[in-house]
Amino acid sequence: MRTLVGTVGQSVLGSDDGERWERSGPAAGFHSDAIVRTLVNRPEAPHVVWAGTDQGVLRSEDGGRHWRRLDGALNGQQVWRIAFHPSDDKVVFVGTGTPSRATVFRSDDGGESWKALPVEIATECAAVGVPRVTDIAIDPTEPRKLWASIEVDGMRRSTDGGESWQRIDGGITNPDGHAAAVTAGPPRSVFLTVNNEIFISRDDGQSFQPVGVKQHFPHTHIRDVVFDAVDPCTAWAAIGDSTPGTTGALMRTSDAGQTWQAAQLDQPPNSAMWVVRTQPGQPKRVLAASRYGYLYESQDGGVTFKKSRREFSEVSSIVWVPD
Repeated sequence: MRTLVGTVGQSVLGSDDGERWERSGPAAGFHSDAIVRTLVNRPEAPHVVWAGTDQGVLRSEDGGRHWRRLDGALNGQQVWRIAFHPSDDKVVFVGTGTPSRATVFRSDDGGESWKALPVEIATECAAVGVPRVTDIAIDPTEPRKLWASIEVDGMRRSTDGGESWQRIDGGITNPDGHAAAVTAGPPRSVFLTVNNEIFISRDDGQSFQPVGVKQHFPHTHIRDVVFDAVDPCTAWAAIGDSTPGTTGALMRTSDAGQTWQAAQLDQPPNSAMWVVRTQPGQPKRVLAASRYGYLYESQDGGVTFKKSRREFSEVSSIVWVPD
């Protein structure tokens, strides 16, 4: 099994045993000292890995050993998020932003060409300067419904596959969008995460209710909410005391966000927790990382985690490729 870790400034590091790691560089088709914001692969083709970088989208057909840039409209763009259509492998969505202009793109031919979608996003916002599309969630049961989070310009929703978008205002009181997720449940739910709260809708976005992070979580900076690849009621919230912070935690729900418990980390993080990865081929394995490079592994479905000996620079994303 090959594990890939995306970093900010050190490209992608890969390992077949968790001990020896090698960095993807120019000899492998990757640009030197790359900023990688996201790594993704599909369950049905896990050896095909996509990377969102500061030079656009790169793709590997051999588990991250060699890479090719998908030339076109995304060249030179900072890609923050890549999302796959749940049933059409030709349809891919990409979110760009800081320092590029924040835009949502769609490909209908597997990444060979891209169309900029008509999402109205501010060109400049306080705190981050140029905003960024931090997440794109596709409804698994109604894939024409899309949800996007934008840092720091709020949330958007599309009901027609991205051809038109509306700003979500009702119930979302903070425009600092960090993450979006949709789960079939039960109950079917939309999760929209801002920097200090998680909002959940059980009525397809008509109304949202806060989890109450300040009352129920040990830390209040929320980076991401990631659902289990097999169980649509289980998810993890990556949190910290601030950003980048000095410590963090993983909160786990097994009832689609109605209740939360802290996952057990054998060593405290050195910064806010930032990344969680789960894949259907190995449902008991969960990987997580702090912003500043502590990598944790769980073999019991994300209840307990053990820190890896290897530490990294700033971690953005994780995937693995089965043997």
